[in-house]
Amino acid sequence: MSSKSVHAAIVAQHLRKSVRDAAGELVVLDDVSLELARGGSLAIVGPSGSGKSTLLGLLAGLDLPSAGKVWIEGVDLFALDEDARAALRAARLGFVFQNFQLIEHLDALHNVRLALDIAGGRDDAASSAQDMLRRVGLEGRERRRPGVLSGGEQQRVALARAFVTRPALLLADEPTGNLDAATGARIIDLMFELQRQQGTTLVLVTHDPQLASRCDVVLELQAGRVVRLAPSAPNRP
Repeated sequence: MSSKSVHAAIVAQHLRKSVRDAAGELVVLDDVSLELARGGSLAIVGPSGSGKSTLLGLLAGLDLPSAGKVWIEGVDLFALDEDARAALRAARLGFVFQNFQLIEHLDALHNVRLALDIAGGRDDAASSAQDMLRRVGLEGRERRRPGVLSGGEQQRVALARAFVTRPALLLADEPTGNLDAATGARIIDLMFELQRQQGTTLVLVTHDPQLASRCDVVLELQAGRVVRLAPSAPNRP
């Protein structure tokens, strides 16, 4: 990795992921490289089955590559053991998922506070979680469990949980996939607003070309290979 790359938020070099079954080897990702500056945003796009979610999982250290390397803020991700990767995720990464991934028996406040507890706990965890829920427009809904919240409200809780630790890097997998167009647009506006306020680096997977155009850079995959890695055509409000 170059000295310039050391100062990037995330760097991937020559990532490859293959799996083997009775039919032989299936290459899911093949020679994928990227680099994203701190505070930047990257959209990963491509048809279903092109390797988008696999790439996101590798960038998070949730899966191991067959070959290649990833650095997060200069840390060689796959030089760490599983426990150290989990600790790095807790301290430096935030996640937003298509299906929200909230804990059903916890109310909104405790879903958000859990992220702080996992990251090591803070004396002001309760007030920090409360403040983040207020920032995403859920003041007065803190004691509601996910089952009584709308899809848009659940994704707001998920955003609050992701941003409450002030992560260096936020990874989002189809963050509007389960939302109607109007609600999804509001969630995306909120996500980019929080990203700008905190200076967070953002990597997201999406099928939505309008959402992709909100990012600084677009990486397009087809059959596991990069066919485009370029600045987006801006479509920012």
